[in-house]
Amino acid sequence: MGAQAIVQVRNITRRFDSKTVLDDISFEVERGELLGLLGPSGSGKTTLIKLITGIDKVDGGSVVMLGERMPKLSMLQRFGYMAQSDALYNELTAKENLTFFGSLFGLKGKRLTSRIQDAMTIVGLQDDLNKTVSAYSGGMKRRLSLALALLHEPELLILDEPTVGIDPVLRQSIWHELGAMRERGTTIILTTHVMDEAEKCDRLGLIRDGKLTALGSPAAIKEKSGTSTIEEAFIYYGAGVRA
Repeated sequence: MGAQAIVQVRNITRRFDSKTVLDDISFEVERGELLGLLGPSGSGKTTLIKLITGIDKVDGGSVVMLGERMPKLSMLQRFGYMAQSDALYNELTAKENLTFFGSLFGLKGKRLTSRIQDAMTIVGLQDDLNKTVSAYSGGMKRRLSLALALLHEPELLILDEPTVGIDPVLRQSIWHELGAMRERGTTIILTTHVMDEAEKCDRLGLIRDGKLTALGSPAAIKEKSGTSTIEEAFIYYGAGVRA
């Protein structure tokens, strides 16, 4: 494991019944890196995220996060997680959701208040703090879920399709903030199927049918495949060519 590796995924396999959903996947994520996992729906991205976060267990191989083998319950305070489906209490206000989850992360008093304001400002919801979540649109719920993941300023942020259903202007501002967090040393792993988002990552893992078909910087992946876009490279590696 590299000296700076925050996450180490080693030869992991996951099966559901007779179907192999992830097949012998290995990679490391360095401190301060933004790693994107790019693949179509059903490729295994979300399953991989669930194995890294410890929500699901591997059938083979291992996941080590911040020096601890996963799954491990005590690690929940050390990373931020945004799931593909919003885990929110609809009958509560946004502030009540944030206060509840903040207390689970050990935040309280002035610190909690300031973190709620900062996180909601990042996602552009500072004026909707006292609105009941059931009155939020789908895009607003995605943004609130991101605010929850950012709340305790984790050293590792794991985001599953964070910008789905979010308008282009806000998507751009969220990516700007992710870049600023990375500059401050936050390590970020995210899944996407949006090609222009893939270009913004330090490194990309291309996932297709449960296999990691390529891993490297967007520029290196394009160069190695002899293509000019990530989309073309994805098709190239999907045709059975392995990096």
